Amino acid sequence: QVQLVESGGGLVQAGGSLRLSCAASGRTFNIYTMGWFRQAPGKEREFVGAWRRSAGSTYYADSVKDRFTISRDNAKNTVYLQMNSLKPEDTAVYYCAAQRSSRTSYLLQENYDYWGQGTQVIVSS
Repeated sequence: QVQLVESGGGLVQAGGSLRLSCAASGRTFNIYTMGWFRQAPGKEREFVGAWRRSAGSTYYADSVKDRFTISRDNAKNTVYLQMNSLKPEDTAVYYCAAQRSSRTSYLLQENYDYWGQGTQVIVSS
């Protein structure tokens, strides 16, 4: 079992930055993909970005590319989502998720095995 705990959400003005953290514990050795998703009020949960261990690569949704960056601290078993140039449309609950396989799409939330509780991000205009 793997536990994921997000932190770092809050209220920020448009143009500002936030860094979200996702701390993993438990059987983390079998995690091959870490993903970030978000759900805005009245909308479905959507893919934000992902990191794949096999390729050491990161992937981003077009809506956040060049503004958001995923990084990892292996010693702390923590994944970060650095969000810059935030826009009001980035307002959402952000979730981190872990996938045990690298052979399934990182884009689809149903392919993820573990989820955090979510952290709220509000971007004011």
